Amino acid sequence: MKLITIIPAYNEEKAIIKVVRESLKYSEVLVIDDGSEDDTALLAKNAGAIVISHPHNLGKGAALKTGIKYAQNHDYGTMVFIDGDGQHDPHLIPLLSSKVNGNDLVIGSRFKEGSPQYMPIQRRISNRFTTFIISKLTGYTLTDSQSGFRALSSTAGNIFLNIGYNDYIFESEMLYMAYKNNLQLEEVNIPCYYGEEKSYVTSKHALKYLFFVIKRILRKFKRRVFS
Repeated sequence: MKLITIIPAYNEEKAIIKVVRESLKYSEVLVIDDGSEDDTALLAKNAGAIVISHPHNLGKGAALKTGIKYAQNHDYGTMVFIDGDGQHDPHLIPLLSSKVNGNDLVIGSRFKEGSPQYMPIQRRISNRFTTFIISKLTGYTLTDSQSGFRALSSTAGNIFLNIGYNDYIFESEMLYMAYKNNLQLEEVNIPCYYGEEKSYVTSKHALKYLFFVIKRILRKFKRRVFS
């Protein structure tokens, strides 16, 4: 089954070369340059990646959907998502992709065997809270709902293309859509490395995500009351 690693990237010129080169040891690599204002696209291409550039910053979800469409159009049966900032270990690409046999979605969890030592405390608290809520909403036993290191089947990819969100909420909506479509999901333990990180997530996005979770809770509660 053909495998491709999809890397959404926004202003990641400091890390992208290493991420691409290490990922190329295991699969073809597609970098979605999401309107970067630095040399991310050029460096990724020179490192050996296929590069698709958005004309301006559309959001992480839009970048991932662009990657899924490319994979579907070129008959890749398995996709791996990995962030372009160097936080994820590309050497784990074979582990996550192998788990797609029998599953539709595989999540690389930073919390499956404890908490990552250097994760900023505010992100740790936010992750714990949202993961608890999403686990209750979906019935999946989750430990890390916000991890960007994932593998998925082409079947799951087709479903996720219907997600309306184009920002980082796309990744959480993947879990809800997986639940709605009875997809098989598994988590595997991964390490994560924190350094000079740049994130799609801002305070405005965090507030938007809180409203997203509340909306999901109210929608499910309404169905239970009136069904």
